[in-house]
This record gives sequence, C-alpha cells and structure tokens, in this order.
Amino acid sequence: MRLTLYHCADARSFRALWALEELGVPYELKLLPFPPRVLAPDYLAENPLGTIPLLVDGATRMTESAAIVQYLATRDGPSTLSVEPGDPAYGDWLNGLHFGEATLTFPQTLVLRYTRLEPQDRRNPQVADDYGRWFTARLKGLEPRLAANGGWCCAGRFTGADISVGYALLLAETLGLDARFSPAVADYWARLQTRDGFVRTKAAQASDAMPSWQA
Repeated sequence: MRLTLYHCADARSFRALWALEELGVPYELKLLPFPPRVLAPDYLAENPLGTIPLLVDGATRMTESAAIVQYLATRDGPSTLSVEPGDPAYGDWLNGLHFGEATLTFPQTLVLRYTRLEPQDRRNPQVADDYGRWFTARLKGLEPRLAANGGWCCAGRFTGADISVGYALLLAETLGLDARFSPAVADYWARLQTRDGFVRTKAAQASDAMPSWQA
C-alpha cells in the first residue's frame, strides 16, 4: 500500500519526506500551503489539529515528525536509517531522533512565531532573540556527538537521527540562525545538503501540484 504524506515546504514534515526519499519507499505527496489549518481548512478533516506532517499508512496515522522517521526506518525491518536494539548505538540513535526535535527545533518555533507568523503588532524581537540564544546554547550539544561518531549523529554513519537534526539546521538557515553555527556544525550541514536523498526531497516539494482544495 502506498503511503500518503501531507507536507508543507521546509516545515517539520520535511523530516518525513527526507526519510521516504532516503529509503526509496513509494509515497503520494499532498502539498499544502502554510499554515494549513488557516489556508487549507479542508485539511482539518484529515487532521483536526491542522498540523503537519500527517503520514497515512493504511489504518496508521502519525503526526509527530521524529516518530515518523523512526517508524519509516523500522517499518519493514532494519534499514539504512535505523539502529537496532542490541546495537551499542541504539540509545544514542533514539536520543538523536528526539534531540533534533525537542532540543533543537522547539526554541526555533518561538523565533519563527515572533518574527514571521504573528501579525506585525504582535511580533516580539526580544522573545525571538531570547529563544535564538537558547537554540544556540543547545546546539553546542551537537559538536560532541559529531566528534564521537565520525561526523555523524551516531553509529559512525548517516541514520534517521541525522534527518531529525538536519531539519533543525535547515530551519536555522531559514531563520538566519546559521551564522551562529560552529565550523564543525557548518561542515556537517553542508555535507547533509549534498546527499542525494536531501536533493530529491527539495525537488519533490518544489512541485507546483496542489491538492484539490487549492486548485
């Protein structure tokens, strides 16, 4: 059965799309305008929260981006993106998956909200700057991981953890926070962008095709 992914360009759903491209899993992509809960109200019938991503795999419906990466990496057994239980790097892999979202992406969502999403009179440069500094402080936790794993998040190779963390770096670039990257993090981010899977993900979301409610 073909999977369906509801996605907005360069939003958290980028993680799921990148995992699909890395794995070569057939999927149908539903491109939505951001934020879909406002600009694509029919989407609320699919996901009442109006958030993305939404991955549909038969009766399985998932909305958490890091969990979707883990699901896809292990859905059909071990894959290039997974680290299996019993492997010494398994805990580090799980930690990396959640580090990318809970630790690195969360503070950036406040920067995004108070610099771009709120109406002009509700934007708050002080809040945005505070959370930008919070992100920078948390990003320091990435360098030891890279140093210990041959330039990757864990296991000495590219895994789903790199997708989770890599999206946080993509968001940082979007928000202009990439100027704060250390040389090691900047090099890591540059290498991630050269992966065929990353390049295919960018190309997939560039399609002009839109769902019927936007036609």
